[in-house]
Amino acid sequence: MTWSVSSCFISLVVLFLWQVDEISEACTCMTVLHPQQGFCNADVVIRAKVVGLNVGSNTKYDIKQIKMFKGPDRVIHAVFTASSPAACGVTLQINKEYLFTGKLVTGRMYVSQCGYNMPWEDLSATQKKSLTHRYQSGCDCKIIPCSSLPCPISAPDECLWTDWLSNYGQSGPQAQNFACIKRSDWSCAWYSMIVPPKK
Repeated sequence: MTWSVSSCFISLVVLFLWQVDEISEACTCMTVLHPQQGFCNADVVIRAKVVGLNVGSNTKYDIKQIKMFKGPDRVIHAVFTASSPAACGVTLQINKEYLFTGKLVTGRMYVSQCGYNMPWEDLSATQKKSLTHRYQSGCDCKIIPCSSLPCPISAPDECLWTDWLSNYGQSGPQAQNFACIKRSDWSCAWYSMIVPPKK
């Protein structure tokens, strides 16, 4: 009876440690960003078409760069990502165009679930236009996600992202049609391509 209890206890400990190990391997970054945050957080922002795939310790996607919105003065020929979604790796489709936001590490561009990497066709017209200037002009502002009320603003340089209140997230109107821009009084406000922020 003693052996049976000990055996059961050991099994529970092994199961617990296995579950802890599985949890520790999960991607822990914030996976959903406003596109402006993805732009501002990135070293490189490009539009590119995926043309090839090489799998190794990291997954390498060969790309054909179409346009650079932010980054070094050279063409990017490949993006690298972790080989597993649990390590925040992204899965891309061959012959599809994407907006990539990534980090430069030893000359290589790395993308992950922590960035904003979307099929180009899924971006709104406003998002595409904002990549050339609008998002950059709002990088001194902070976008605060609000998923349940109340959601207080603690500083004048913050914009409240309320698409989450109706579960729209990245498909909501603020993500699709607005940027958080600094005004002349140094406070920040949502700005559409049509109506400028009030002074």
